[in-house]
Amino acid sequence: MLNNIGLPGLLLIAVVVLVLFGRGKISSLMGEVGKGITSFKKGISEGEDDVKNANKEPAELTDDTVVVTEVKTDKDRV
Repeated sequence: MLNNIGLPGLLLIAVVVLVLFGRGKISSLMGEVGKGITSFKKGISEGEDDVKNANKEPAELTDDTVVVTEVKTDKDRV
């Protein structure tokens, strides 16, 4: 059904959308879409920067860090 749309069909759909929503509403919607894409790209780049910085800086032991060591005794041997 949608395989036969072609150029005249697309133009008709565009005209109907313009009549229903108006030029101002469509341009504001496109502006919001652009802001969303920009925000998404910024979030992705910040996440990549956090990963790169985490790999560069080794974790430091603080006073709050508990180090667990395992001691094997003769009872544990099979």
